[in-house]
Amino acid sequence: MRLSLFALTLALAGSALAQSSGTAPGTNPRGFTANDLVMLDRVSAPQFSPDGERILYALRETNWEADRGIGSLWITDPSSGHGRRLTPAGTPAAAGAWSPDGEFVYFLSARSGSMQVWRVPADGGEAQQVTAYPLDVGSFRLNPAGDAIALSFEVFADCATLACTAERHAANAGDKRTGVLHDRIFVRHWDTWKDGTRSQVFLAPLGDDGKASGEPRRLTRGIDGDVPGKPFGDQSDYVFSPDGKHLVFSVRIAGASEPWSTNFDLFEVAVDGSAAPRNLTDANDAHDGGPVFSADGRTLFWRAMKRPGFEADRFGLMAMDRASGQVREIAAGWDRSFDTLVLGDDGRHVYTATLDTGTHPVFEINLDSGAVRRVVAGGNIAGFDIDGDRIVFTRDTIAKPADLYLGAIRARIAERRLTHYNAERLSGVRMGDFEQFSFAGWNNAKVHGYVIKPWNHQPGQKAPVAFLIHGGPQSSFHNQWHYRWNAQTYAGMGFAVVMIDFHGSTGYGQAFTDSISEDWGGKPLVDLQKGWAAALEKYDFLDGERACALGGSYGGYMVNWIAGTWHEPWDCFVNHAGLLDLRSMAYSTEELWFTEWENGGVPWEAVETIEKHNPVNFVQNWRVPMLVIHGQKDYRVLVEQGLATFTALQRQGIESQLLYFPDENHWILRPHNSVQWHETVKAWLQRHVGNAGAAASAGAAGGGVR
Repeated sequence: MRLSLFALTLALAGSALAQSSGTAPGTNPRGFTANDLVMLDRVSAPQFSPDGERILYALRETNWEADRGIGSLWITDPSSGHGRRLTPAGTPAAAGAWSPDGEFVYFLSARSGSMQVWRVPADGGEAQQVTAYPLDVGSFRLNPAGDAIALSFEVFADCATLACTAERHAANAGDKRTGVLHDRIFVRHWDTWKDGTRSQVFLAPLGDDGKASGEPRRLTRGIDGDVPGKPFGDQSDYVFSPDGKHLVFSVRIAGASEPWSTNFDLFEVAVDGSAAPRNLTDANDAHDGGPVFSADGRTLFWRAMKRPGFEADRFGLMAMDRASGQVREIAAGWDRSFDTLVLGDDGRHVYTATLDTGTHPVFEINLDSGAVRRVVAGGNIAGFDIDGDRIVFTRDTIAKPADLYLGAIRARIAERRLTHYNAERLSGVRMGDFEQFSFAGWNNAKVHGYVIKPWNHQPGQKAPVAFLIHGGPQSSFHNQWHYRWNAQTYAGMGFAVVMIDFHGSTGYGQAFTDSISEDWGGKPLVDLQKGWAAALEKYDFLDGERACALGGSYGGYMVNWIAGTWHEPWDCFVNHAGLLDLRSMAYSTEELWFTEWENGGVPWEAVETIEKHNPVNFVQNWRVPMLVIHGQKDYRVLVEQGLATFTALQRQGIESQLLYFPDENHWILRPHNSVQWHETVKAWLQRHVGNAGAAASAGAAGGGVR
């Protein structure tokens, strides 16, 4: 009955709510700007309620005055569009989760002065504080019965209580001595210096009033690693068994070798503390993560890599029979990497969204046969959830920021767009049309790319080109809405955009991804050269005489490499957080497994590989003006790489600028800084290719941030 009503609803409303990315009738069109980008509302993390009647999702809104994003939680249903705000306006809320009975939504908020767990009635009402501990809660997960909660805190290993860690922090803050003594690396990671604490998971009972009380019990005692993993781990790193008696978690177990190891193992621990954590995947020295139980608890599923030390290996889907301990791989022949796993209600299928040939669709995998079927396609499908035959998901594309959609897995009915965030804000904006193309790249292999027209393109006119080079390098500039390297910000300036998924990119098979290792300046450069030539031949609106190449991280490395080996086509470069010297990078970056795999060994042994494609060896060939951008808190590619690049340019008298952010890491995250980044890049491009954005600027009058 539910499916029939669902089908009828979609049939009636499927196309009625669809909205073009073009401008509204009667408006003066304009191009998309950086101010537009930072002010967009961001939709994510949809979840069906336990009864399937409602949908919880997260929304991030920008507070321009506070210079940050503020998260909130919303509830909707298949017929009510945006629905209603669940958490108070202006009060940050994150990591929303349904209670098992669907009566409450739990979330993280710092409204009490520290990050704690709160809950709010799903039907609306006042939020209630669930935890009040002396430390910030990093993540949480409710047990299946809803009478206990797993929590992560950053604690000192020798502290028996949370208060002990808090008191030690207070004592350290009051110490007039500022020196910190380390006896092993990591000494810092991503953008944070190590202080001796570890993220650990604890269990706390919940009383009849819904509040946690008493000292929580540490479930990961004796584990010399972070749960969740740092810097980007979350509650998906641990999960309760369906009966609530056990917790399975993923952790990097490496000891002193932590900075050069990718060995994450799955551990199982009894939540009553009756036994120490037990390693389930000790046989695999590569990454095991993302544990998920079958509904009956008999099977544990997870994602696993096979090659130790390689962070971009394919994630396979593994299944362990908990009674026998036998492990098997599902869909081993499917040449794509499994991402987040969502089990179907029928117990026979699992769903994952992953990169595939420049898009990011959702696939269904039969757990018995391993058969794979694409069930939702089009653009970039990020968060999603399954309820019976229904799937709720977010979709974005190169031309549209994310919104919430409802679809079906098997029923032949049209999907329905539930939300229209940003419609009013973008009502006068015309996006640049885009298209995927392919060409014969290195060794005549098929390589893909995207081209985007200027927002105001007129037939017969040529446009200057922004040639964007993605980082990673094992990643992709696919059909997605990007909040740092957004193609429409360049189209909005009056530029055309070309993006190539060179050898090493993800979503084209593991062999294609593997091919860049130990060959950073080889095959990828050939692909970029051939892709540039193919784009110029195919698209007559590209002005090959007015073009700038831009990239960040590995893309910044490639800008430096191109500057010394292929600078002829370019009028200017933009280098964000780029590598200049691979040798010094190998000694100074925090995650050593990355450089050691990519270079084929430690730097004192992999000398030939490092120096063969090391941009610092070719700075004498630099000719083209370059804008260099770097953040002080970038511990992945240290700021000294950007300073050295700027020094080499200045010392040779090459026109150059350095944009330095003392408070940003590898990414530019604060709204004001993001706008400054884009304005600086825009001015640099226009200086070197002419005033391409004049029309866009005129059309954007009055469209700035309020």
